[in-house]
Amino acid sequence: MDKSKITGQSTNPQAELLAKLMQEMPEIFSEGKIDSKKLRETLGEDVMTDQERYGLTWAGKAECFKKIQETTTNTLKPCRAESVDFDKTENLFIEGDNLQVLKVLQKSYYGKVKMIYIDPPYNTGNDFIYNDKFSRTKREELIANGSIDDEGNVINHDLYRQNTRDSGHFHSNWMNMMYPRLFLARNLLTQDGVIFVSIDENEVKNLRAMMDEIFGEENFVADIVWEKRYGRSNDARLMASVIDHILLYRKSDILQIIREPRSEKTDSIYSNPDNDPRGPWTSVSFVSQRTKEQRHNLAYKIQNPISMEIIEHPTNAWKYSEEKYKQMLKENRFYWGKDGTQKFPRIKRFLSELAEGMPPVNLWKHQEVGTGDAGTKEVNNLVGKNIFDYPKPVSLVIKMLKMAVNKTDIIMDFFAGSGTTAHAVMQLNAEDGGNRKWICVQLPEKCKEESEAAKAGFVTIADIAKERIRRAGKHIFDKIQVTKGFSLASKDHSPSNEMIQNKIEQECAKDSSKFGFKVFKLDESNFKVWNTQIANVEQLEQQLINFIDNVRPESTTEDMLYELILKSGLELNIAIEEKQANGGKYHRIGNGSLIICLADKLTKPLFEAILKDKPEKIITLDRAFENNDQLKTNMMLEAEHAGVKEFKVI
Repeated sequence: MDKSKITGQSTNPQAELLAKLMQEMPEIFSEGKIDSKKLRETLGEDVMTDQERYGLTWAGKAECFKKIQETTTNTLKPCRAESVDFDKTENLFIEGDNLQVLKVLQKSYYGKVKMIYIDPPYNTGNDFIYNDKFSRTKREELIANGSIDDEGNVINHDLYRQNTRDSGHFHSNWMNMMYPRLFLARNLLTQDGVIFVSIDENEVKNLRAMMDEIFGEENFVADIVWEKRYGRSNDARLMASVIDHILLYRKSDILQIIREPRSEKTDSIYSNPDNDPRGPWTSVSFVSQRTKEQRHNLAYKIQNPISMEIIEHPTNAWKYSEEKYKQMLKENRFYWGKDGTQKFPRIKRFLSELAEGMPPVNLWKHQEVGTGDAGTKEVNNLVGKNIFDYPKPVSLVIKMLKMAVNKTDIIMDFFAGSGTTAHAVMQLNAEDGGNRKWICVQLPEKCKEESEAAKAGFVTIADIAKERIRRAGKHIFDKIQVTKGFSLASKDHSPSNEMIQNKIEQECAKDSSKFGFKVFKLDESNFKVWNTQIANVEQLEQQLINFIDNVRPESTTEDMLYELILKSGLELNIAIEEKQANGGKYHRIGNGSLIICLADKLTKPLFEAILKDKPEKIITLDRAFENNDQLKTNMMLEAEHAGVKEFKVI
């Protein structure tokens, strides 16, 4: 039985990869590290050794990998007061620095997210980027100081900074922010998952180079051009920009086909002028672009079955062999015009025979997916005018969703902004009855004091997003209630209004959780973290005294519960059942294979009740044994005898 303690550290993807390599290829290691010479000897020509080679580099790239490998003891604490339908919903809004959040989520959501969409800072010289050079505690990081660093960057409560073009590392600063986040985001995607990233001309080439390196050039799908506006700006000096780019990558070649739904517009070319029982069709020419000399085996005579005229093209061959022509003739695949006198036949292509959906194109016009102005109007209508700058329209994200996800998939946005992605997922669920789940992450970036957002009472950008999502969810849900009300009333006129209303409420109760969300906030661990930088014996003695009880005084049971769920590699939406037993309580997690007991004292009757639930794993607090090591040992032995595979103490 595993009796180890929970460390409280987040997953380190590189450490796990090294462990796998150690297991599969021990011959390439020397004293615990990879020996490049042995690796080269093992893999032969697949290892590049030339000093000069094609690649991407910039100032600070090496530090990016250090950031990726750094673990965190941070956790996510639930905030019921700011949530909507917390106990039923499976949507998540996480407030905090997205680099730390991505690390916290690595173990629980590895390979589970079907689609990621992000709209990061574009690095225009006027916007802010995240500052990952933290050397102080979280509370100190959140203090606004308004100072200027050596490169001329304006520091704004140390979590983000203005990256001016005067900076000596203008592009490097932005790439240092993006690379670790994209690297960690890839881990969360399913093998057939995709990521969309919005960007403009300032960094599109650098973004593509980074994503080629992280995802692999072979997994590049498209550079989609979005027509963000259709009117030119008269303020432009050289060229007015009316487009943005959206880079699309897949996780792996497991994803082979992407399709978007057919629409009334695309299907409008199909008709049935000859009343064919197979339904609407369109047609293509039977005449090849190739000449008879080029395809002499496809040059033969055919007959118009209506006029009985023998037909031969004067110069060109047909598209198909004579054998194929005869088969198509039997199947009534040819159309000779309304009166049967068309010179050459056309081939019928039936709408009913088409594969579901159609290949998307990489030009998205404003008529189809809206403009930046449309996104602004959507936010204005929900939370007020001039509250948020440049939000993306819901229709743009819905187009991505329809191409990339199924009705039960998880979608993530870790630059959530005003919450457009969450709004889009809820809207699409309402349209097609889906049960897609979203995870949005947003930094609690303070609104400027003089801004319209601050005047409206919003303290941070995260507050704007949460309120926008609340109002969007209520608006969508209210429309569903009205629609279902009309539907139920029209089906049965005999029941009373009260009975109809009860039916409506029952029907809508099934949908309500789709429009709620759990709020979690990034915070320090609920458990004290051992300081390895001890300067003297006195400090060590004091730390030992502090760790007699390693739970922070302000920690609540629910906070600790969710931290242990995350650090056990389980999702935040897993079922939690509180059970009372013999004067104490414990929590059954999921199907009951994990039991977490956070009682201050683990009595024998309570412990026996836990064992009766037959868990595979038990987690308890160290303080529950009241410094009685003999009691702890006895309970661990008893648990092992009862079939418990893991007994962890924190």
